[in-house]
Amino acid sequence: MSKASSQRTPAQLRTRRRVQAAIALAVLLLLIGAALLVRSWHAPPAAPVVNHSYAEALELAHAGKAGAARVLYQQFSRTDLSDIRRAGLLVELVNYPSTQALKILRADLKSPAPLIRQTAIETVVSMLPETQRSLLIGPLLDDADQGVRFTAVRALLGLTPDDLGLYYGAVQEAAQEYESALVSQPPSGQSQLQLSRLYVNNGQPDKAFAALELGQKLEPNTIQIGLAQVQLLDQQGQADHSRQLLARLLDRHPQSSLLQHALGQWLLHHQQSEYALLALTKAVELEPENAGYRYDLAVALHDLQQLEPAQRQLEDILQRQPANRRARILLIHYWKENGQLQKVQVLLAELEQQNPDDPVLQQGL
Repeated sequence: MSKASSQRTPAQLRTRRRVQAAIALAVLLLLIGAALLVRSWHAPPAAPVVNHSYAEALELAHAGKAGAARVLYQQFSRTDLSDIRRAGLLVELVNYPSTQALKILRADLKSPAPLIRQTAIETVVSMLPETQRSLLIGPLLDDADQGVRFTAVRALLGLTPDDLGLYYGAVQEAAQEYESALVSQPPSGQSQLQLSRLYVNNGQPDKAFAALELGQKLEPNTIQIGLAQVQLLDQQGQADHSRQLLARLLDRHPQSSLLQHALGQWLLHHQQSEYALLALTKAVELEPENAGYRYDLAVALHDLQQLEPAQRQLEDILQRQPANRRARILLIHYWKENGQLQKVQVLLAELEQQNPDDPVLQQGL
């Protein structure tokens, strides 16, 4: 021991030990802080806080409640949802378009789950106009999953070359693959119905007729096959044969809302609007919960200058389905046209509560 150390008093020694302990503690704290900092650089970001359950979010969205869009979008941040549940959210997303909804769709079109990719394709078709679909759906024409590729074909079939843009050739190739797959499997009513649509798209009406005839033999009571024959005959300028076949179908299925609606559409196409209203009304009476039938009836009434009855049909849709954006926007137009601006403001306010980022609100309808 040095002479200086031996001459230190006990108090000085204690002070020195306290200083050394303090320095050691400070160094330790610095090391811990540095470790935590490094860890935070590599740690995944914290998951967003989800304030509502899946069931609550789905209920809010389906019922068109205030804040529905925000809660619905929030659910898409979850990583613990099954494919079926996420697909259920995508179905509801149709009524809540926005920049955020588009981001969600883009992400789910690249999902590893085929079911989610297919549902996202169908959501794009329901949400976006034809001119905007191919850019989102087109890349899935080369998807690794055959079912996804064929869903993409069905979604883009019938679009004009201008609407398809760069994907025109890809659609033709994928449609040929789809046709080959349908031909190679045992025939059924549904496969022949899909084949007929592909043949129509390729400008092959004779093959389309043959496919539908085979489908009818296999499943004689399938109304959709009969209706496809009606539409094809009409497209080929055989209006009388088309009308006769539709009449026979109605004789066999007088209580079919689908056939009554098809009759109304056929009559509208042939400028028989007054009679069309009877058929469209009958379809709604047979299936009052079908918003699509009621919407078409409202449009037909409006075209015949029956504005108030048209408005009542749309109001009925919104009473049954408050989230139905398509009916809400059409009713806003009709009320605006009729000068009922107070009612317009009410509908817009409800829409803003549901989804403040709705493009219609941004455009200042």
